[in-house]
Amino acid sequence: MPTTERKPLLLDFEKPLAELEARIAQIRELADENDVDVSIEIRELEAKTVQLRQEIFGNLSPSQRLQVARHPRRPSTLDYIQAITDEWMELHGDRGGYDDPALVGGVARLAGRPVVILGHQKGRDTKDNVARNFGMAAPGGYRKAMRLMEHADRFGMPILTFIDTPGAWAGLDAERLGQGEAIAYNLREMFRLEVPIISTVIGEGGSGGALGIGVADRLLMFEHSVYTVATPEACAAILWKDAAKAPQAAEALKITATDLKQLKIIDEILPEPVGAAHSDPLTAAETLKTALLQNLDTLGQLTNSQRQELRYQKFRAMGIFAETPA
Repeated sequence: MPTTERKPLLLDFEKPLAELEARIAQIRELADENDVDVSIEIRELEAKTVQLRQEIFGNLSPSQRLQVARHPRRPSTLDYIQAITDEWMELHGDRGGYDDPALVGGVARLAGRPVVILGHQKGRDTKDNVARNFGMAAPGGYRKAMRLMEHADRFGMPILTFIDTPGAWAGLDAERLGQGEAIAYNLREMFRLEVPIISTVIGEGGSGGALGIGVADRLLMFEHSVYTVATPEACAAILWKDAAKAPQAAEALKITATDLKQLKIIDEILPEPVGAAHSDPLTAAETLKTALLQNLDTLGQLTNSQRQELRYQKFRAMGIFAETPA
C-alpha cells in the first residue's frame, strides 16, 4: 500500500497543515544543531497540528471531499486486497477475448473465508492511469465482473466489490462493444445472485460505471468518498454550460457519505483516519476489513431468498418524487 514516507501531494486546503509541519521539522533541526531543549514548544505545535488537521478534515465541502476521493495516493482496490486478505489470486478475461485492466477481480480468503473480490482499479501515476484507463471500465470489464460473480454464486462464495471510478468508459469503441448492454445485464443479474453481496465505495463512485458492480445487499462508503449520478464537472457543463460551476453542482448533487446515508442510499459510513485514507492506509484497511466481516456475519444469518428479497426491496425504495397540481 502507499506509504506516507514519499513526498506528499498536497491539496490546496492541506497547505496550512503542511506549513505547520515544516515549521516543526525546522525547529527540531535547529534545536539539534544548537543542543537546545524545545520539547515543550514542539509538543504545543504538535497539538496544534492535530487540532488543525481535525478542523480541516472535519469541515470539508462536497467539492473538497471530491478532491480527497480522487487523491492519487488514496488506497485502491488492489491496495486494499493486499492489506486485508490472507490469500489472493487474480483472474483475467471475460471469456470473450478481452481482459480489462480498469476492473480487476479474483478469488481470495478474508479471515479464512473464501470470497470473490472485484473492483475498479485506477493508476498511481500518469503512465499507470493510462494503462488502467483511469479506472473507467470497458464492456469487457463488466462482463469479466459478471463472470466472476457467477463463479462466486456457483460455489457459494460471498461477493465483495470495491467502487472507484468516475464512470464507465464512454468512448466510441465502448459503445460499439455494447457498454450500455453490459452494465444493464449486470444490474439485472446481480439481483438474482444467491450469495451475499457487499459493495464499498472506496473513492469515487460515478454513474452507471459504479452501478455495474454496485447492486448489493449492503452498500458501504468511506467517509471521504463520493457517490454520484454524474461528476460535478459534467453536471455543471450540462446544466449551466460552465464546468467552473462544479463546486455548486457538487453541493446540489448530494454526493457525500453523510448526505447519502440520510437519503438511505448507503447503509454504513466507514470512518477514515484523521487526514483521510491516504494519510494512514493500513488503518483504513483495518476499518474496511472489520466492516466487511461484520456485515458478512449479519448476511450469513439470512436465507438466500431472504437476501434476494431484501436486495430487491432496498433498491425499489430508493428515490422520492412529489406530485404537484397541473
